Amino acid sequence: MTKKDAAPDVADAALLGAAQVRELAERLDVRPTKQWGQNFVVDANTVRKIVRVAGVGPRDVVVEVGPGLGSLTLALLPVVKHVTAVEVDPRLAGALEETVRSLQPENVDKLRLVAADALTVTKLPGPDPTALVANLPYNISVPVVLSFLQHFPTLERVLVMVQLEVAERLAARPGSKIYGVPSLKAAWYADVELAGRVGRNVFWPAPNVDSGLVSFRRRKPPTTTATREEVFRCIDAAFLQRRKALRGALASWAGSADAAEQALVAAGVDPRTRGEQLDITTFARIAEARPSGAAEAKPRVRRRGHTS
Repeated sequence: MTKKDAAPDVADAALLGAAQVRELAERLDVRPTKQWGQNFVVDANTVRKIVRVAGVGPRDVVVEVGPGLGSLTLALLPVVKHVTAVEVDPRLAGALEETVRSLQPENVDKLRLVAADALTVTKLPGPDPTALVANLPYNISVPVVLSFLQHFPTLERVLVMVQLEVAERLAARPGSKIYGVPSLKAAWYADVELAGRVGRNVFWPAPNVDSGLVSFRRRKPPTTTATREEVFRCIDAAFLQRRKALRGALASWAGSADAAEQALVAAGVDPRTRGEQLDITTFARIAEARPSGAAEAKPRVRRRGHTS
């Protein structure tokens, strides 16, 4: 990286502290809600760390989901080319530009605001984003990351703060007890790593769980003739009853247990294997080997105990 490309130091930027966050929330009559999974970061060192670990710089167009009162936004703006902030809460969306104008007037032109539910966003104004950096609401963290990786192929990297358990599941490797659907679907798009842990006391209100930073570095998906949707359906079927061997777990997906065994053998997989033992490349081979014309049976709905 040349001196010209080096990111400005965020240490001297005007950021929000705990007292300012509470004062701003009171002025806006904002009370954090469980509905939108709101926990506001009140520690300036934490947002500095997020920006540093994200590795973003002057050439990056960053999309931030759930900027809230602006703690992370203010840490990003001095460092990157643009920030596109996606906020579902209308009061917070309306106040974000004013907060930036008050604390960092020199950077207000670098901010774009999108007042929308992140799960519905498939297009963004302005230049294509190169990075997603966010403190994500716990209740939508996985679908948001997967949706943005799907709809914005220009995203080269992602650094998000999520519930620690979710971060560990996303970064899990084959053979782990917590390896599953999120791990595999994330691996379709990127190399995923746990990038740090964050305590509860940096938030207001403090959540009941610790948080984790999880990093995604985009790479090409596995080489396969199967589509992403076909591979994902195979993954979903394999983990619907994760304790079953794949011959049984994939029976409804393939049309029958015999058809599932045929696909597994063609993909070079022992039919007695369980889904948690296989990586994304192997699932792509299985999806590719599904017998043509196989009628996928509708799986029984499990009322309890299944999470994706």
